[in-house]
Amino acid sequence: MAVAGVDVDWDAEARGFDEEPDHGLRDPEVRAAWAERLAAWLPAPAADVLDLGCGTGSLSLLAAEQGHRITGVDRSARMTELARAKFGQAGRQAVFLDGDAAAPPVGERRFDVVLVRHVLWTLPDRVLAHWRELLRPGGRFVLVEGVWGTIAPVGISAGRLTRLLEPLAASVRVERLSDDARLWGKDVDDERYAVVATV
Repeated sequence: MAVAGVDVDWDAEARGFDEEPDHGLRDPEVRAAWAERLAAWLPAPAADVLDLGCGTGSLSLLAAEQGHRITGVDRSARMTELARAKFGQAGRQAVFLDGDAAAPPVGERRFDVVLVRHVLWTLPDRVLAHWRELLRPGGRFVLVEGVWGTIAPVGISAGRLTRLLEPLAASVRVERLSDDARLWGKDVDDERYAVVATV
């Protein structure tokens, strides 16, 4: 069964992707809100962070600015091109790879963090076990997800994601994000949250 959003032409969407306040993080208040959350979710620098479905690299850049080493993966070559340009303009270094978030092309590399925002809900549940193998001992998942829409909602609920992670992680913590309009550049009334799970 196709999931809504999976068949989007992300290369075509890349040009306007950063226009959304929570994508481009151009508004200083939105940017500061995400930077604050990332600082709380990520380990002390410098950690190796794998940003899957990294898009134009906005969260990657915030993590890099906090002292982390970044590898970003996105299936859209146009998105990774824009991410590289964003890092170049900021004078930062990162590795951006074109590839599928479900099977990242990172070989035998292991990471301290697997960071994923608004991507997991489009993928099969089994990707979590594969991503677990990409983490070093004591590593963590930082998964920002939600459920959007009222007529035909899409996404993954916090309860379901927590249940999927429990066999893979030593601890799982959910942080509600819907009430913080600063993150989205507007008030939202759907379910938005982050799960931080340590393995």
